[in-house]
Amino acid sequence: MNVLEISGVEKKYPGVIANQDVSLQVREASIHAIIGENGAGKSTLMKILYGLIRPDAGSIRAFGNEVNLKSPQDAIALGIGMVHQHFKLADNATVLENVILGSEPTRFGFLVKYDEAREKLKEISKNYGLEIDPD
Repeated sequence: MNVLEISGVEKKYPGVIANQDVSLQVREASIHAIIGENGAGKSTLMKILYGLIRPDAGSIRAFGNEVNLKSPQDAIALGIGMVHQHFKLADNATVLENVILGSEPTRFGFLVKYDEAREKLKEISKNYGLEIDPD
């Protein structure tokens, strides 16, 4: 089964066709590269898959179901993540604060559970063999 499938995706801007009839199938545990010249529409396609912009045409299916990605939260809920080409960090924040920015684990809806987040980051770092100082 395909975990992600896009079919006939198009995005047009005034005077520019960023994506035209793009189709892609992604199977579980596979790696894909989207390559092309500057201006070929790679970033536009990724922004569509991450819910940052809406396609003008086409469909997106995740785990066999058609989805309507209206925001990054929709993509994240489906397990779709994105590392931006020009990654932006909050310079005055710690590594931990940058990692959890926008998805902070909270208690009572407003108290950030930093200890829990720190342990999770350490666990993930260990699993991938990364040496990261969260503070």
